[in-house]
Amino acid sequence: MWKESITMNQLQKTYKETLVPKLMKDLGIVNAMAVPKLVKIVINCGIGAEAQKDKKIIDKVTEQLAVITGQRPHITRAKRAISTFKLRAGDPVGLRVTLRGTRMYDFLLRLTVVALPRVRDFRGIPNKGFDGRGNYTLGLAEQSLFPELEYSMIDKARGFEATFVTNAGSDINGRALLTELGMPFAKEK
Repeated sequence: MWKESITMNQLQKTYKETLVPKLMKDLGIVNAMAVPKLVKIVINCGIGAEAQKDKKIIDKVTEQLAVITGQRPHITRAKRAISTFKLRAGDPVGLRVTLRGTRMYDFLLRLTVVALPRVRDFRGIPNKGFDGRGNYTLGLAEQSLFPELEYSMIDKARGFEATFVTNAGSDINGRALLTELGMPFAKEK
């Protein structure tokens, strides 16, 4: 695992010192407290029917997400039974991690600087992941994009999604914030 910085993260420091005044100017905001900010990053990984067949899969995926995020994931369970999928209420169906503060900025920095450039033929992330309130959801096809995850830990390529929750209120403000934080959006055609 990487060393956690005792001092404030460099991206977090840059946001407070440089990006807040720039966003105030670009978005026409007078009060610095009204500038959009990143509240949290929620990472979800669905396991589904695999967990019913082999109970060790949950441990493997938990370990992988813990290495990627720096925080132990929470197991999500089925709310109700679905007989078609041989699923009972309370069975594990996925994992979830909520990152805030320094870990959130560390993950964002590693995603934008290290992981996304490793994607083959990468031309930017899609623009259609916004929800109308400035939050953005990005799906990643493999966990092997992150170099801190050793190859021996990966038993199967599993995807996960990361949701960037902001207090922007609109997609335009949310996109401006994420662009300034280093998210490489694809150019619109």
